[in-house]
Amino acid sequence: MTPIPFEQTLILAAVLFVIGLAGVLARRNLLLMLLSIEIMLNAAGLVFIAGGARFNKPEGQVMFLFILAVAAAEVTIGLALILRQDHCARTLDADAADRLRD
Repeated sequence: MTPIPFEQTLILAAVLFVIGLAGVLARRNLLLMLLSIEIMLNAAGLVFIAGGARFNKPEGQVMFLFILAVAAAEVTIGLALILRQDHCARTLDADAADRLRD
């Protein structure tokens, strides 16, 4: 089995990150924005895994585990906020989030 070149892995990670960034900037739905942030975190994790494999260092895998922990915490808090937004404003529009102060 031939390994995937490091440059192609970085290009894939950059494409994933741009897709996630476009999703965050273009969408107003909080759930889709949360999914886009997850895509961006996975792109960063892919870079750490590829870098660790390229330089034969285990730190890339350790950082990926840290990214997974951050992503789990982000999803937990994000979904709680989305549920609160839906309960108060009956919408998942990000512009309606200023009504949460009530």
